[in-house]
Amino acid sequence: MTAAHTANGVYAALAGVKLWFTDSGGSGVPIVLLHPNTSNTAIWEKQTSAFAQAGYRVIAYDRRGWGNSVADPASGPQPGSIAGDLDALADHLKIGTFHLLGIAGGGFAAADYAAWRPRRLRSLIIGASTLKIADQEIADFIARIAIPDIRRHAAHYREVGPSYRGADTEGTERWIEIERHSRQPDASEQPLRSPNTFAKLASIATPTLVIAADADLLAPPALMRIWAAYLKKHEWAVIHDAGHAMAWEQPGAFNDKVLDFLRRH
Repeated sequence: MTAAHTANGVYAALAGVKLWFTDSGGSGVPIVLLHPNTSNTAIWEKQTSAFAQAGYRVIAYDRRGWGNSVADPASGPQPGSIAGDLDALADHLKIGTFHLLGIAGGGFAAADYAAWRPRRLRSLIIGASTLKIADQEIADFIARIAIPDIRRHAAHYREVGPSYRGADTEGTERWIEIERHSRQPDASEQPLRSPNTFAKLASIATPTLVIAADADLLAPPALMRIWAAYLKKHEWAVIHDAGHAMAWEQPGAFNDKVLDFLRRH
């Protein structure tokens, strides 16, 4: 496995992929950030500096098929799994244990990884996510709250809260720009190693922080409370007046909750 530096990040040649990642470096405890389906590592610009200033080594990467990461069929099978790529990156960087934070689609993979590699995690943080739970109770809930044809419209209408869209034009435009250059055309979505289920969550003993947003159209607090109840050790937090893009919309509140949790784990 090799790494090649670019202007703003590094490529790691792993099995099946040239994975593009950023690493704040330093001797602090590592925290790995898993981006949502509508973004790439750029979405963490309001977290990376805050977490690094707090003393953590902050690592984020573009998932295979997103951002700058490039699938390489000649070096490994496709499409692989997010959890598999994460494990390979952790080996590549020679990090032992680390904190793992996943938002929305990144939360799907964070839970998948926690169930698979519990000994590598110091803690788990999941925000704004349905976790792609396969159990019928979650499917029924999602069906009841679904807004007809919402996915025919631009992503920011469903993911960025109305207060933020109305109050911060520049920030909303930046979010749209990141989303526009995130998922690569015709990229195959990486599957979970195994379906996320209530039973799978019940096997996770890693201390977990679950963060919901009270204006989230896709994963509202009531939905997240259902699956969170199955975790053995979890804390609950809510970001007020924020949508699905909670970490982007309310970085101060989000970062404070994450850092408070990390300091205790």
